[in-house]
Amino acid sequence: MITSTATYDGDESIYAKSFGNFPTKQAYHAGLSRTYGAQLKSIDMRKEMGSAYGVQCKSLNTSTGGTGTAGNALIPVYLDSRIVDISRKFTPLTELVPRVSNQGTTADYIRVTAKGAATTDIEDASLTDVASTRARVSKTIKYLYSVGRVTGQAEAAIPAFTLQQYNPTGAGNVNGNPFSDASAPNAMQQEVLLAARALKELEENLIINGNATTSVGSGPDGSEFDGIVTLQSTTNQTDLSGAALTWDNVEGAVRDAFNDGGRPNLAIASTSALIALRKIMIDSFRMSPADMRVSLGFGISSQVVLMTIVGDIPVIPSMYLDDTAAARSIYFLDMDWIEMRVLLDMTYQLLAQVNDSRKFYLKIYECLIMRAPEFNASIVNIA
Repeated sequence: MITSTATYDGDESIYAKSFGNFPTKQAYHAGLSRTYGAQLKSIDMRKEMGSAYGVQCKSLNTSTGGTGTAGNALIPVYLDSRIVDISRKFTPLTELVPRVSNQGTTADYIRVTAKGAATTDIEDASLTDVASTRARVSKTIKYLYSVGRVTGQAEAAIPAFTLQQYNPTGAGNVNGNPFSDASAPNAMQQEVLLAARALKELEENLIINGNATTSVGSGPDGSEFDGIVTLQSTTNQTDLSGAALTWDNVEGAVRDAFNDGGRPNLAIASTSALIALRKIMIDSFRMSPADMRVSLGFGISSQVVLMTIVGDIPVIPSMYLDDTAAARSIYFLDMDWIEMRVLLDMTYQLLAQVNDSRKFYLKIYECLIMRAPEFNASIVNIA
C-alpha cells in the first residue's frame, strides 16, 4: 500500500471534508491500474472514507442532474390535459337560421313583386284582368372546406387531451357555461375537432359578411355565398353616417320593415351598438338590465328585448359585425324568410395516404337565401 505521512491540518479544510484523515497521495480506488490493484487490499476504499466521502456527494435537489426542458433533466414535464381555444368565436346564427335541404347546385325561389290590382266596378261591367308580376331568383350553392393533416409521429406521441369549452350551445352571452368540453383521445381526433370548429366559425362569418362577388375571407373571389350584409344591401337602410343611435332610429327602422310587409323577430348588432341600445333602454325607459333578457332557445339569451310596433324583438351581439366607430350596425330580421339551403351538411373525408401522415378535410355545400329583404331593415354606420 502506498502511504504518506503528510497530512492537511484541520478537519474543516477542504481536503478533510473530502478525504477525512487519509494522508495525501493515498490511492483509494484502483480502477484498472495493476500497480495500485496489487497494492490495495481493497479495490475500492471509498467505503473506509465513510462520512467524509459522503459529504462530497451533494444532496439531490431541483438543480441536480443537468438541465432539461423544465430546467432539470430529472424532472419530467407534466402537461395540462386541458386545452383552451383563445381564438374561439360565438356562432349563434348557425343555430338560429333554419337549415333546409336543397337538391341541385342552385337554390331557386319565386318572388311576387306586384299583384294584379283588385278593383270595384258597376253592374255588368266589362272585367279586365291584370297580371301579377313574378321574379325567379337563383343563388348558387358554395363549398366550404376545412383541411387538416396529422403525421404518424404525432399520432404516436401525442396523448389524450380535453378541448375545454369546445362545443357551443349558442351565442355565449348567457349565465353559466355556454360551451361544453370535448374529448380528444388522440392527435387525429383533436385535429378533426378543431377543423370542425373552424368550419362552423367560417359559416357564421359568411352568414353575416359573405360576398359572392368579392370574397371577404381567404378564399378566391366568387367562392363565397352572399351574407346578410350583402343581401340586405340598402333596402330599408338607415345610414347614420357616424351619428349616435337614438330610439327614433330603432322605431323608424322597424317601421320601414313593417310597412313593406315584414315583422322582424330577431336583431343582430355590433357589440358597441348593443351597448348603446342598453343605455337607451336604461336612460329613456328606466329599465333595469334584468328586465332586458329573454331566452331564444339553443342556450342563447338576448341582452336586450326591444318592444316595438311588431312586438318584442330580441337583440343578440355578433362577433362578426364590424365594431369600429362610425361603422357599427344593427340588422332587424324577419327569420321566417331566411334560410340556409344545404346540398351537403358537414362531412368528413380522409384523403389518400402518400406520406407518413394522414390528411383529411371537412366540407359543407350550402348558401344563404333571403327571400324578402323588404321584410327586414338595418341601421348602419352608427357612432
